[in-house]
Amino acid sequence: MSFDRFCQNLDICISLHRRGRICKYIYVCKLKRKEKRIFWIIQRVNFVTGFVACTLTNPIWFVKTRLQLDHRTNKISAIECMRRIYRQSGIRGFYKGIIASYIGISETVIHFVIYEAVKAWLVATRTGVSSREDDRKTLRDFIEFMAAGSFSKTIASTIAYPHEVARTRLREEGTKYRTFLQTLNTVYIEEGTKGLYRGLGTHLIRQIPNTAIIMATYEAVVYILTRHFHSTAVNATNATTQFYAEAKAKRELA
Repeated sequence: MSFDRFCQNLDICISLHRRGRICKYIYVCKLKRKEKRIFWIIQRVNFVTGFVACTLTNPIWFVKTRLQLDHRTNKISAIECMRRIYRQSGIRGFYKGIIASYIGISETVIHFVIYEAVKAWLVATRTGVSSREDDRKTLRDFIEFMAAGSFSKTIASTIAYPHEVARTRLREEGTKYRTFLQTLNTVYIEEGTKGLYRGLGTHLIRQIPNTAIIMATYEAVVYILTRHFHSTAVNATNATTQFYAEAKAKRELA
C-alpha cells in the first residue's frame, strides 16, 4: 500500500470516528429529551390518579377524621356518623375539605421531582460510575434511594403541610371554617404561621420512614423485573441468532 493511499484511509477513519461521536452525542441528547418527556408524562399521570383517588376516598377519610375528633363521652359508630353527616349536609357533606385534598396532590408531584433530581445527583457524584459496565445495584444504591426519598418527602411535606391543617379543620363538626382559603386565612390570623404547621413534627415522624421504605421497595421491584425481562430478551435473541446460524450452516453444507 502506498503512503498516499494510507493517508487517505486514515482521513476516512478519522472522519468516520468524528461522525460516530457526533451521532452518539445526538443520540444522548435525544435520549435525555425522551426521558424528560416520559418523566413529565408520569407526573401528569400521578396528578390525574391522585385526583381520582381523592374524589373516591374522601368520604372515608372524612368519616375517619370526624370519629377521631369526637370528644363526647358516648362515642358514635361509623354508620351513625355517616347517617348524621348525610342528614345535615347530604352527599356534599362527605366532600367537605375536598379542595384541600386536591391541593395536597402537589405534595406528591414535588416529592417525585425532588426525588428524581437527588437520585440523579447521587448517581453522577459516585466514584467510578462512568466506568461501570453493567447496571447491577448494591446495598449502597438502595440506601441512597432511601435517603433521597426521605429528603424529598421532608421538603415536599413541609411545603404542602398547611393543606393538612386546613383539611382537618374543615372536617370538624360545627366549626367556623367554611372554605379552604378562608380556613387558611382564619388560622393564620388567629394562630400565626405556627398554626399552619401545627403537628408537622408528628407528621414527618410517620412520613419519613414510610417513604424511605416505599421508595427502596419500589426501586428494588423495578430493578428485579428489569433484570428478569432483560435476561429473558437476551436469551431469546441468542436463541434466534443460533437458530439462523445453524440454518445457514446447513444450507452451506447442502
